[in-house]
Amino acid sequence: MDEILIGIGGGNIVLLLLAAFLIITVFRGVKIVPQSEKYVVERFGRLQSVLGPGINFIVPFLDRVRHKVSILERQLPTASQDAITSDNVLVQVETSVFYRILEPEKTVYRIRDVDAAIATTVAGIVRAGIGEMELDEVQSNRQQLISQIKQQVADAVDDWGIEVTRAEILDVNLDAATREAMLQQLNAERARRAQVTEAEGTRRAVELQADAELYAAQKEAEARRVSADAEAYATEVVAKAIKENGIEAAQYQVALKQVEALTAVGAGEGKQTIILPAHALDAFGDAFKLLKGKA
Repeated sequence: MDEILIGIGGGNIVLLLLAAFLIITVFRGVKIVPQSEKYVVERFGRLQSVLGPGINFIVPFLDRVRHKVSILERQLPTASQDAITSDNVLVQVETSVFYRILEPEKTVYRIRDVDAAIATTVAGIVRAGIGEMELDEVQSNRQQLISQIKQQVADAVDDWGIEVTRAEILDVNLDAATREAMLQQLNAERARRAQVTEAEGTRRAVELQADAELYAAQKEAEARRVSADAEAYATEVVAKAIKENGIEAAQYQVALKQVEALTAVGAGEGKQTIILPAHALDAFGDAFKLLKGKA
C-alpha cells in the first residue's frame, strides 16, 4: 500500500515539474514590448533580433533580452560652451539638442554613452560654426547657424542609429567688456543715423524750395508768354484793320486811345477839375466820326 502511494506521489511531482517547465518556457519565449520601447535580443552573446512593440516570440533559454531601449524623443541637458568668432570675440553659447533612437542595435553596440557623445559632437560643431562668422552674423543669422548645427550633428550621429529632431541655440552671451564696447558702438551708430537723417531733411527742404521757385518762375514765364501772345494778336488785328481799311482804321485806333486816356484821368480820386488841351475834344469828335463812318 505504501509503495502504491509513493508511486502516485512521484507521478504528481513529475507533472508539477513538467507544468512548471512549460510555464517558464512560455514566459521566456513570449515577450510583450511596450509601444515606446524596443528590445535587443542576443543569442549566446551575439545580436539575434530587435523586437518591436506588441507580442513577440523568441527561442526560450537560447535567446535573451539584453537591452530595453526607449524610442521616445529625448532632450540633452542645456550645454554651455565658449567659442571665438572670426573677428576674435569670445562668446558663450547655450545649446539644446533633441534626438530619438531609431536603430537601437547600433546605439547599444557602437557607443557607450550616447548623451555625452552627442553633447561633445554639438560643442565641436558649434565652435567650428561660430569660428567662421563675425559677431554680427552670429546675432543676425542664428537660424542659419541652427540649421547648420542640426545637419552636421545628424551626419555625425548617423552611425549610432540616432535621429536629431531639433537643435536650438538658446542664448549667445558676451563678457562685460565686449558688451560695453558694443553699447558704445551702438550709441555712435544711432548718433550717426540721426545726423544723416537731419542732413537728408535739410537737403530735402532745399530741393523743395528750389522746386517751388522753379515752379513760380515757370508760371511767371507762362503768364508773360500769354500776355505777349495777346499783344501780338492785338497788333495783328490792328495791322489787319489798317491793311483792309487804310488810314481811317489807324486814326480810329489813335482817337480811341486818346479817349481811354482822358477817361482814366477823369476817373482818378479827388480829380474834380480836369484841364484838357484844346485839341483833346477834337479826339472825341474824330472818334465819333469814325464810328459813324464805320456804321
